[in-house]
Amino acid sequence: MQHTATSLLHRLLARGKFRHAQVLLQLAELGSVQRTAEAIGMTQSSVTQTLAYLEKLLEVRLFERHARGVRPTPACKDLLPVARQLLLGVANTAQIVAARQQQGDGVVRVIASASATNGLLIDALPEFSERHPGVQVHLGEAEGEDQLLAIARGEVDLVVCRRPPVIPEGWEFHPLREDRFVIVCRADHPLAQRKRLKWADVAQATWLLLPAAVAARQRFDELALRFPQPPRSHPVVTRSLPMMWRLLRLHPLLALLPLNLARPFLDEGALVQLRIGEAVRIDPIGLLQPKAGMAAAAVRLGEFLARRAEAGPSA
Repeated sequence: MQHTATSLLHRLLARGKFRHAQVLLQLAELGSVQRTAEAIGMTQSSVTQTLAYLEKLLEVRLFERHARGVRPTPACKDLLPVARQLLLGVANTAQIVAARQQQGDGVVRVIASASATNGLLIDALPEFSERHPGVQVHLGEAEGEDQLLAIARGEVDLVVCRRPPVIPEGWEFHPLREDRFVIVCRADHPLAQRKRLKWADVAQATWLLLPAAVAARQRFDELALRFPQPPRSHPVVTRSLPMMWRLLRLHPLLALLPLNLARPFLDEGALVQLRIGEAVRIDPIGLLQPKAGMAAAAVRLGEFLARRAEAGPSA
């Protein structure tokens, strides 16, 4: 018997349980009733009964049984992203309620780009937590479209990022910190001691490159047109921050990066900036926030970041 989406919704609201989503995800990941039972503290018979109940509730087969366990059907694979979001929402709810029970001042869900984390939040959040210990800040990292997707899903209260091409409806962007491209290397690189550099000097170096379509890579490709010969590059091309910092510290490489992305390593002296040519500015790091309806904890953090940014970073 076929059901409309509305009738299935009413059925799920009336008879569905969070445990169903948990069993669905664990079975799909582990492929075994026994391992699923062990992972979530149920008996094997309870897992089997829960699956049978869910398949009856939805009137669709979710797993195919085989000699070594189970495998998800196409219908199950369609449901997995929804089940993950459901459990994520449940986990966030538990965090928020726990914070309130501990007599806290609320929870702020923040998503930031890597440049925003390194250039602004890495110093600002510890200071904010010292001044407002009752506010829990849940920080995640995401770039571009993933930030907008989190907003659309209602998973975030504040986003610290560059201004997106399109501002989501009901949100506004406030710039907080200027940014520009810089050429960096480790402190003992031969070029680090040179006061006057020409493009021919850096053209002879070996470069650590970011992937195509990243703004820093596009800018590097433009600069490379000035080089007298094609630049040499390291065989690893990555935007993974741990890998980038490791390679820059291990090898005498140059990299063209946003200043805010490299700022912590420049501040501690692990990397140095090469001065060559005119500074090329890029969109500033800023705060993307709702125009109205923000919780008190989110307002407090947003105002703190704005005040702190007015002072500017260290030179």
